[in-house]
Amino acid sequence: MPLRVRDEDVGAAVKGLAALGFRGANVTIPHKGAVLPYLDRVDGDAALAEAVNTIVVEGGELLGYNTDVEGFRGALVDVCGDSLRGAPGLLLGAGGAARATALALARLGVDLTVVNRTAAAAERLAALTAAAVPGSACRWLPLEALTAAHVAAQRLVVNATALGMNGAGKVPAQLTDTVTVGQVVVDVVYARSETDLLARARARGATVIGGLEMLVRQAAAAFELWTATSAPLDVMRDAARYR
Repeated sequence: MPLRVRDEDVGAAVKGLAALGFRGANVTIPHKGAVLPYLDRVDGDAALAEAVNTIVVEGGELLGYNTDVEGFRGALVDVCGDSLRGAPGLLLGAGGAARATALALARLGVDLTVVNRTAAAAERLAALTAAAVPGSACRWLPLEALTAAHVAAQRLVVNATALGMNGAGKVPAQLTDTVTVGQVVVDVVYARSETDLLARARARGATVIGGLEMLVRQAAAAFELWTATSAPLDVMRDAARYR
């Protein structure tokens, strides 16, 4: 049941979940950070990423979780295994999805650079990630400083912004026109068909991973938190692809 919530109503909406008898809810763009003050407890990954995508109502309490971390990690490992450990990677974005993605990448041992339009947000995410995963390599770069050479030097390129979703903005040409054979390109934007970024990366010979598998995996983890029952992963994949 999709529930559209205005920025100014986030607190009231979260508090209303228990009153309305909900077992829980997913949180998506742009409220993953905004819900934090209204929760009674926040789980480890959600606290580390400072982003919540799953709320569980338990005994009248509101509990916050982040299943995006495991959802992204599982989708990436399925394709790449452990081959990205020590490899250079570029992450575009610094919002809730990017924070979860950065945490997963740091744990996988990727030598990470965060790129964002707002330099302060990129710097903060790099610091947050380095503190959350001791020994990890995470630096930052403002979007205006991103060059084709930066992109060409990466083994992994991840778009964790809403760029390319429903026509909302365009992915920078440095990404779409530079990636090539031997690189892995991930777009967390979920769509039944490939985003422009993935289609162009595939045409240039890169390995591509879409956001639909991450969506299904994070949803499966949320389902298990709400129901204490194993998620029907294949059924959920079919539903995501064909409905």
